[in-house]
Amino acid sequence: MNAELDPEDAKIITLARSARARGMTDSGAAVRDTTGRTYVAVDVNLDSVSLSAVELAVAMAVSSGANALEAAAIVTEMGDEEVPEGELEAAWELEAAQVLLAGPDGALLKVYLNPDQVPSEEES
Repeated sequence: MNAELDPEDAKIITLARSARARGMTDSGAAVRDTTGRTYVAVDVNLDSVSLSAVELAVAMAVSSGANALEAAAIVTEMGDEEVPEGELEAAWELEAAQVLLAGPDGALLKVYLNPDQVPSEEES
């Protein structure tokens, strides 16, 4: 997918890439709240708790006082495979308009749109 990215969206992909590389994990994520603050995370898989990178990034935003998100980005090696819907739910709950999926090189693979914000055919 060769789409021209908004500079703020490119930034959260870069942040997610950096988190993934630092954490040496399969996935990294970054979210941007409605004030422009960003939060980054990686997958956490412990015996007692397991969170995807995007779930943890959303939790970090909420724990810092964010009540809404503009966007989220996930960087992973899984290619263009579907991100499990459950991983996107946290971003949708905070009204993120989109979740960007990118590969380890930062190339945009897919854009998931918030199903609650996409106009239905009846509304068009």
